[in-house]
Amino acid sequence: MGEVRALAVRAERHLLRWRTRRGHETAVRCLDELAMALSPQGWRFMRFYRREEFAVPVPLLWVHARATRDVGIVVSVLAAPGGTRAYHEAQWGRRGYLCLCGDAEAAAARVDRLLKHRLFPSTW
Repeated sequence: MGEVRALAVRAERHLLRWRTRRGHETAVRCLDELAMALSPQGWRFMRFYRREEFAVPVPLLWVHARATRDVGIVVSVLAAPGGTRAYHEAQWGRRGYLCLCGDAEAAAARVDRLLKHRLFPSTW
Protein backbone atom coordinates (compact mmCIF):
# COMPACT_ATOMS: atom_id res chain seq x y z
CA MET A 1 0.00 0.00 0.00
CA GLY A 2 2.89 2.40 0.74
CA GLU A 3 4.29 1.89 -2.73
CA VAL A 4 0.97 2.84 -4.33
CA ARG A 5 0.82 5.98 -2.20
CA ALA A 6 4.37 6.95 -3.18
CA LEU A 7 3.49 6.53 -6.87
CA ALA A 8 0.39 8.70 -6.42
CA VAL A 9 2.40 11.45 -4.71
CA ARG A 10 5.01 11.41 -7.48
CA ALA A 11 2.30 11.55 -10.13
CA GLU A 12 0.64 14.53 -8.43
CA ARG A 13 3.96 16.39 -8.17
CA HIS A 14 4.64 15.73 -11.83
CA LEU A 15 1.18 17.03 -12.77
CA LEU A 16 1.65 20.18 -10.68
CA ARG A 17 5.03 20.88 -12.33
CA TRP A 18 3.49 20.37 -15.76
CA ARG A 19 0.54 22.67 -14.97
CA THR A 20 2.93 25.31 -13.61
CA ARG A 21 5.00 25.36 -16.79
CA ARG A 22 1.95 25.30 -19.08
CA GLY A 23 0.31 28.21 -17.25
CA HIS A 24 2.79 30.95 -18.15
CA GLU A 25 0.15 33.51 -19.22
CA THR A 26 -1.97 32.83 -16.15
CA ALA A 27 1.05 33.28 -13.90
CA VAL A 28 1.91 36.59 -15.57
CA ARG A 29 -1.66 37.81 -15.07
CA CYS A 30 -1.60 36.81 -11.38
CA LEU A 31 1.77 38.51 -10.81
CA ASP A 32 0.55 41.69 -12.52
CA GLU A 33 -2.51 41.69 -10.23
CA LEU A 34 -0.20 41.36 -7.23
CA ALA A 35 1.96 44.25 -8.48
CA MET A 36 -1.11 46.44 -8.90
CA ALA A 37 -2.25 45.62 -5.37
CA LEU A 38 1.20 46.40 -3.94
CA SER A 39 1.99 49.59 -5.88
CA PRO A 40 -0.14 51.95 -3.69
CA GLN A 41 1.98 50.85 -0.71
CA GLY A 42 5.13 52.19 -2.38
CA TRP A 43 6.91 48.98 -3.37
CA ARG A 44 8.92 48.74 -6.60
CA PHE A 45 8.94 45.83 -9.04
CA MET A 46 11.09 44.10 -11.58
CA ARG A 47 9.30 41.65 -13.82
CA PHE A 48 11.13 38.60 -15.16
CA TYR A 49 8.48 37.19 -17.47
CA ARG A 50 10.03 36.56 -20.89
CA ARG A 51 11.27 33.01 -21.30
CA GLU A 52 13.73 33.82 -24.06
CA GLU A 53 15.41 36.51 -21.98
CA PHE A 54 15.49 34.87 -18.54
CA ALA A 55 16.48 31.24 -18.08
CA VAL A 56 13.82 30.45 -15.49
CA PRO A 57 10.93 28.04 -16.05
CA VAL A 58 8.29 30.31 -14.48
CA PRO A 59 7.65 34.07 -14.48
CA LEU A 60 9.05 35.90 -11.46
CA LEU A 61 8.19 39.22 -9.80
CA TRP A 62 10.86 40.85 -7.66
CA VAL A 63 9.31 43.22 -5.12
CA HIS A 64 11.64 45.62 -3.29
CA ALA A 65 11.67 48.94 -1.47
CA ARG A 66 12.19 52.26 -3.24
CA ALA A 67 15.18 53.15 -1.07
CA THR A 68 17.09 49.90 -1.43
CA ARG A 69 17.23 46.87 -3.65
CA ASP A 70 19.03 44.89 -0.97
CA VAL A 71 15.79 43.84 0.69
CA GLY A 72 13.10 42.22 -1.38
CA ILE A 73 11.12 39.14 -2.20
CA VAL A 74 10.86 37.19 -5.44
CA VAL A 75 7.36 35.84 -6.02
CA SER A 76 6.33 33.06 -8.38
CA VAL A 77 2.99 31.47 -9.21
CA LEU A 78 2.82 27.70 -8.98
CA ALA A 79 0.00 25.29 -9.72
CA ALA A 80 -1.74 24.04 -6.60
CA PRO A 81 -3.94 20.99 -5.98
CA GLY A 82 -7.57 21.29 -7.01
CA GLY A 83 -6.89 23.21 -10.21
CA THR A 84 -5.87 26.39 -8.41
CA ARG A 85 -2.70 28.47 -8.44
CA ALA A 86 -0.87 30.08 -5.55
CA TYR A 87 1.73 32.75 -4.90
CA HIS A 88 5.01 31.41 -3.51
CA GLU A 89 8.28 32.91 -2.39
CA ALA A 90 10.37 31.70 -5.32
CA GLN A 91 13.52 30.76 -3.43
CA TRP A 92 11.57 28.29 -1.29
CA GLY A 93 9.43 26.77 -4.03
CA ARG A 94 6.33 25.02 -2.71
CA ARG A 95 7.53 25.49 0.88
CA GLY A 96 7.32 29.26 0.35
CA TYR A 97 3.52 29.38 0.08
CA LEU A 98 2.10 32.88 0.49
CA CYS A 99 -1.53 32.91 -0.64
CA LEU A 100 -3.89 31.50 -3.27
CA CYS A 101 -4.14 33.46 -6.49
CA GLY A 102 -7.46 35.19 -6.98
CA ASP A 103 -7.10 37.29 -3.84
CA ALA A 104 -4.36 39.71 -4.80
CA GLU A 105 -5.20 42.02 -1.88
CA ALA A 106 -4.57 39.26 0.69
CA ALA A 107 -1.36 38.28 -1.08
CA ALA A 108 -0.26 41.93 -1.17
CA ALA A 109 -0.89 42.27 2.57
CA ARG A 110 1.20 39.16 3.23
CA VAL A 111 4.07 40.33 1.02
CA ASP A 112 3.90 43.81 2.58
CA ARG A 113 4.23 42.33 6.09
CA LEU A 114 7.15 40.12 5.06
CA LEU A 115 9.02 43.00 3.46
CA LYS A 116 8.42 45.38 6.35
CA HIS A 117 9.73 42.72 8.72
CA ARG A 118 12.85 42.28 6.58
CA LEU A 119 13.41 46.03 6.36
CA PHE A 120 12.82 46.70 10.06
CA PRO A 121 13.41 43.41 11.92
CA SER A 122 13.84 45.00 15.35
CA THR A 123 10.38 46.58 15.25
CA TRP A 124 8.48 43.28 15.03
